[in-house]
Amino acid sequence: MEHDNIAVGLDIGTTKIVAMIGKRNDYGKMEILGIGKAKSLGVHRGVVNNITQTIQSIQQAVQDAETSSGMKIEEVVVGIAGQHIRSLQHSDYITRANSDEVIDEDDIDRLCNQVHKLVMLPGEEIIHVLPQDYKVDGQAEITEPKGMYGGRLEANFHVVVGQVSSIRNIGRCVKSSGLQLSGITLEPLASANAVLSREEKEAGVALIDIGGGTTDLAIFKDGIIRHTAVIPFGGNVITEDIKEGCSIIEKQAELLKIKFGSAWPGENKDNEIVSIPGLRGREPKEITLKNLSKIIHARVVEIIEQVYLEIKNYGHEEQKKKLIAGIVLTGGGAQLQHIKQLVEYITGMDTRIGYPNEHLAGDSDAETTSPMYATAVGLVLNSLETKNKTNKPYPATAVFDNSPKKEDASSVVNEEETETDVETEKRRGFFDRWAEKFKDFLDNAE
Repeated sequence: MEHDNIAVGLDIGTTKIVAMIGKRNDYGKMEILGIGKAKSLGVHRGVVNNITQTIQSIQQAVQDAETSSGMKIEEVVVGIAGQHIRSLQHSDYITRANSDEVIDEDDIDRLCNQVHKLVMLPGEEIIHVLPQDYKVDGQAEITEPKGMYGGRLEANFHVVVGQVSSIRNIGRCVKSSGLQLSGITLEPLASANAVLSREEKEAGVALIDIGGGTTDLAIFKDGIIRHTAVIPFGGNVITEDIKEGCSIIEKQAELLKIKFGSAWPGENKDNEIVSIPGLRGREPKEITLKNLSKIIHARVVEIIEQVYLEIKNYGHEEQKKKLIAGIVLTGGGAQLQHIKQLVEYITGMDTRIGYPNEHLAGDSDAETTSPMYATAVGLVLNSLETKNKTNKPYPATAVFDNSPKKEDASSVVNEEETETDVETEKRRGFFDRWAEKFKDFLDNAE
């Protein structure tokens, strides 16, 4: 299946695992060739906690995707989320030997390389280093330093950090499923790529991806990622609450939530009642929809307030950092009725539901453009962008770069050396060493 314009994304979620095969069509849009999904049993709050079950689910999803597309899947790019993800701001500088020479890719690589050497807490590892803006000889707010002259190059970075053991476990699951891990991408970044338009990223927007186990947040302003966070609650805690509150089993609670759930309690009349069959000959239970939506409302408010706190931490209140495009909701949780109104009410920000059709071909069917597939679509998109840029085997881990000549979020590391052109050698030297280290790290993890 080694085509340059075909890629596979694997979204290992708390509720479901999705394998998606996509290809870039002649118009630069993405066509979905096959999709497979399986119930995810071994993942809790975005972190793998049962490797055997996760492997089974991955294999099932991959098999489904292979069947529906008639292709063989060999390598995948995987999304990572979970409560262990944190992000920090960091600035760093390099002094250049000759300030009369033009700043080029090498200097930027050297600068990023320096950030990768940051000392993390024990057991943590840097997943992404995202440059925000640069300074050359003290001149600030430069978005593209290439081609400028100067002795001192500094930059502000957004650094995303995750737990080594969790990253390792994901690597193990993918490997044991008989697949090659070709890249790791932060899930909120993938979702953002699938759902947001360039104008929104310019104006300032917060993407809230409400999954089963976690709620991911990615904030963009002036076209650059400014803040990411993973909140360890999602749709599953709502189901849990319904289960506890109504004393019913999980399956029934989930169905109730999907069929009759609403995030706005005022909607239902007091006399609207759902009857749920009792277990094994017991009396059926009667639940009022008003109570149901009260339970859901309480929990959703809690999730949104946590997210809003993160948006405030980023500095949304400051004029310069204002998010003009407001909020975009995606993920399975965005399908809850009246959630848009509730989010607008709590945050006072414009809100829309995000469907991952921004870069999809026009004839994609309704199922694949559902918000639940945002992350999967984004992973395939990122992977395609990288292949497009390098036309080589896919990278071993995702490193993001914000230089305009590249797309916003894409990986620039490579797994096997396929060309020895001196220029590219020089330019990619650091990334290759990094990729090698990462591969050894995964191999030794076995």
